[in-house]
Amino acid sequence: MSDASSAAANVLQRTQQQMRDGNFDAAATALEDLLKGEPDHLDALYMLAVCERYRGRFEAAAVRLKQLKTLAPEHGRAQQEAGHLARAEGRMDAAIAAYARAVQLNPALEASYRGQIELLRTSGREDAAIRVQAQLDHLLNMPKPLVAVTDLIAQGRLGKAEQLCRRFLQQQPRNVDGMRLLADIGMRLGILEDAEFLLESAVAFAPNDVPARIDYIQTLRKRQRFDAALEQVEALLALDPENPQYRSLHAIVCMQRGDHERAIAGFDAVLERVPGDPVTLTAKGHALKTRGSTDAAVAAYRAAISSQPRHGEGYYALANLKTYRFDDAELEGMRAREDDPDLGHMDRVYLFFALGKAYEDRGEYAQAFHYYSLGNALKKAQSRYDADRMEAELHAQMEVCSSELFERHADVGHPAADPIFIVGLPRAGSTLLEQILASHSEVDGTAELPNVLSLAQRLRRQHGGGSGAASGAYPQILAELPAERFAEFGRAFIEDTQAHRQGAARFIDKMPNNFRHIGLIRLMLPNARIIDARRHPMACCFSGFKQLFAEGQEFSYDLTDIGRYYRDYVALMDHWDEVLPGHVLRVMHEDVVDDLEGQVRRILDFCELPFESACLRYWETERSVRTPSSEQVRRPIFRDSVEQWRHFEPWLGPLRTALGEELLARFPD
Repeated sequence: MSDASSAAANVLQRTQQQMRDGNFDAAATALEDLLKGEPDHLDALYMLAVCERYRGRFEAAAVRLKQLKTLAPEHGRAQQEAGHLARAEGRMDAAIAAYARAVQLNPALEASYRGQIELLRTSGREDAAIRVQAQLDHLLNMPKPLVAVTDLIAQGRLGKAEQLCRRFLQQQPRNVDGMRLLADIGMRLGILEDAEFLLESAVAFAPNDVPARIDYIQTLRKRQRFDAALEQVEALLALDPENPQYRSLHAIVCMQRGDHERAIAGFDAVLERVPGDPVTLTAKGHALKTRGSTDAAVAAYRAAISSQPRHGEGYYALANLKTYRFDDAELEGMRAREDDPDLGHMDRVYLFFALGKAYEDRGEYAQAFHYYSLGNALKKAQSRYDADRMEAELHAQMEVCSSELFERHADVGHPAADPIFIVGLPRAGSTLLEQILASHSEVDGTAELPNVLSLAQRLRRQHGGGSGAASGAYPQILAELPAERFAEFGRAFIEDTQAHRQGAARFIDKMPNNFRHIGLIRLMLPNARIIDARRHPMACCFSGFKQLFAEGQEFSYDLTDIGRYYRDYVALMDHWDEVLPGHVLRVMHEDVVDDLEGQVRRILDFCELPFESACLRYWETERSVRTPSSEQVRRPIFRDSVEQWRHFEPWLGPLRTALGEELLARFPD
């Protein structure tokens, strides 16, 4: 611990004692002095907000809480303190809502459950109070070590939470709550196979434990094992066929399996029981959009907003159609929500990105950039992305995956030539390439499959966990594993992805981040084809900056981060070109726009597929497309996106600096 950190810790320790003694004036003075030197100190901001409330300085408390929630949107205790403050001010509905948000973020906050229960009962909402009481009872019955694990997870201290949870499970190996918590940690760390195993075991030990089964379903969904997830949802429905939560989950899994008619019917059934539910209406809109029913999707999204004007995802879903344009009334409605103090964090994020798109479509680029920046800043506050660490991870791939390694392990993997990997950065044209290839009679389009990333994470986890090239860590383990293991990995990939295929000889995996693991792919599937979808760096990076990704692209929330990521990506792809010459086909999006047929023939030749004219009429191919480009690839090639970034060039200095002029010179305007 540094001297500054040690001094701050001492101040906080003294201040806590002063607060316990009721000396809030002295505590507040000490905390204000600390914040002069460290204005973003989260614990100091939280404690000062508490002091100000006890001193009756409610406006000052609200200011500190706003600072804290801006810096740490998922700070559960900040939401709990907001509940205490609202209650002190007599705003009981706001207090109930804040307490509810607090326990969503941190289920270990006993005071938030008790606050909700008391206020709900006072206002005559006994049914709601009973539901919250059940949650509190569950917490109170949970072993104390698991309550601590829950709190640590909420704070993002996953390493310590995992150690404590594993220690507990060594003593009580069949404790379902412990297994659920350890699986939750695994999910957050990307260890999906371990999480699945834990939850499968938990359901076997306690078949009637509904939360464990729901967690298991969510893990299966994350792993894209949708048939298995459907079986588990049907087991829930057998217990309670009319339960709206179970029926909604059933519809979501049907949608992910590609059974859109059944999904839409399921959402309609839920809406009969819960009319106007904005979440269900939005999910129905997503199913309609994926099916290609754009007008019906728009109607569903609008209905969600009409039912709940604070439902930010509804606005963003409309914006994310790309082809939708907000009218004046809709823009006015969004602006009216902007300063709503009761708007949730993610609702505000969605709203800002939607406003950015609305103003961009109107040609008001300064306003558009303003809102895109606000939305990204809120998302970055939730993120733990570290550009230096990512650079080190990619550099480790270059250190380990040498020409000598591939010469020594030539053709050791599984011989299947089925997979076609499309890699690169998001928003680089990969969905267009997928749609072109999926229009071929011998190719199945699938999705962004998690299998390679999950395998890499498992190797990292099992063999040291480091990001560098220390012995035992991934990717160093690639140089140390027995050759037969790579064939096992390849065989497992082919078997595990079979559920996503429809019978064609070849299939596509378009997970963009697989570019980080081309060495692993080459070792386990030496005959697979790899296509690098690339786009002009300024266009690609800004398109990523203004796109709100569901997950997995945390580098995209900051112009400097995304510029560095693109630069590191190009450096790693240069390395793959050097050590695996001819193994990766690079396809520039601008070339596809300028010469569709020439590039299609080039891609098909590389994949050893005969030319089919359907690939030139890719927009006529009926298939589910789940990425943000879904509407764009349902129409002929268009040029309007190629130069869009230039409208924002006055504000892209940090991006240009991060990319560097040397790299930009490789992509002449």
